[in-house]
Amino acid sequence: MDFDRGIAVIGGADGPTAIFLAGRLDSLFCILALGVMIIFYGIYYVKMLTQKRKGIRTTQLGQGKERPVLQIERIMLAATFLIIPVEVVSIFLEWNHMPLPVRITGVVFGLAGDMVFLAAVLTMRDSWRAGIPETDRTEFVSHGIYQYSRNPAFLGFDLMYMGILLMYFNGILLFFTLWVVVMLHLQILQEERYLDTVFGEEYRAYKKRTGRYFGRKK
Repeated sequence: MDFDRGIAVIGGADGPTAIFLAGRLDSLFCILALGVMIIFYGIYYVKMLTQKRKGIRTTQLGQGKERPVLQIERIMLAATFLIIPVEVVSIFLEWNHMPLPVRITGVVFGLAGDMVFLAAVLTMRDSWRAGIPETDRTEFVSHGIYQYSRNPAFLGFDLMYMGILLMYFNGILLFFTLWVVVMLHLQILQEERYLDTVFGEEYRAYKKRTGRYFGRKK
């Protein structure tokens, strides 16, 4: 955090006190941002290991599919991996150009992303996959959080990424965040076409009553 901005936000403190408080804020946001990331990726990997023990391959991205589908999955996979070191560097080097209220909003977004992602993974149970399944035939799920979002796992990713961005806003992280969000959206479109093919009218009826990201339709 820029100390001048930190002094203004903290409420008029000056000298050593302002520097001390600004430093404490930076430490707090560092802990919160890393916590958001650890919780999110922890959910992903615990789910992956749990399914692996049952003989289920969770991650099915970037292999064994038609070329257009394969390309989007591979680019999305690259984006989601590359953004992690950018986020970590932004946090530890304190690359931030946003005032305190925006950063607090980022914390809320990040924690909301964790909760939404956890709800999606728990609701899907063993039907959850990362990517379009090659041969698996999973159960169609439309209850729980899926009553309010057709893609809550992707929504969780977006909220988490936007939360970290708002906590540590800088040009490099903005670029990677936009790249990831766009690729996730393209992956959603691919998966929706797949679901339409596999589940047919059941899925089309579900689309009519549930929003892609959030909301119930009349």
